[in-house]
Amino acid sequence: MYRSIKILKYLLVVVLLLFSCEETNTPKPGGYLALTYPEPTYSMREFLACPYAFEINQIAKIQPAKAKQNCWYNIEYPTLNATLFLSYRPVNKDNLRDLLVDAQRLPLEHTIKADEIEGDTYVNNKRKVYGTFYEVKGDAASQAQFYVTDSVNHFLTGSLYFKTKPNFDSIQPAAAYLKTDMKRLLESLQWR
Repeated sequence: MYRSIKILKYLLVVVLLLFSCEETNTPKPGGYLALTYPEPTYSMREFLACPYAFEINQIAKIQPAKAKQNCWYNIEYPTLNATLFLSYRPVNKDNLRDLLVDAQRLPLEHTIKADEIEGDTYVNNKRKVYGTFYEVKGDAASQAQFYVTDSVNHFLTGSLYFKTKPNFDSIQPAAAYLKTDMKRLLESLQWR
């Protein structure tokens, strides 16, 4: 009897050891691809019929806008599945205020989906370029927008859109890369 209790204890320990060593599987969190982008190389681009010029990344392709407005262009980034839409309007004594109101209203249309919208004032007195650069954070359709003017003759706006459903976490690296291009455009902009 003493021996059978000892064997029973031994078997119980073995059974417990066998079942206690089971590995618990925990699901791994979802991840995103670690994307790498080419080092940007910029070159000055002049638009013959338009009163502006600026530097552009060589991976971008410039297309006339479908709206068929003079000096409206789409800067396509095929590898990033994104487009920067540029719109130009001449300024006269009657329309500057309306252009500014429209340009400032456009980023606010994204407040429903945006987590945050930051506006940074841009001033280059030497080149007479004044405006605001908006960074939109969250699942908004446009991740960045800007407007610039010389307050006398020229008004240029730009809006960045991706050709995909907005998901801030997945497009954030590409958006950051393209925001750098947009800022370079502003810094190099020359009115003609």
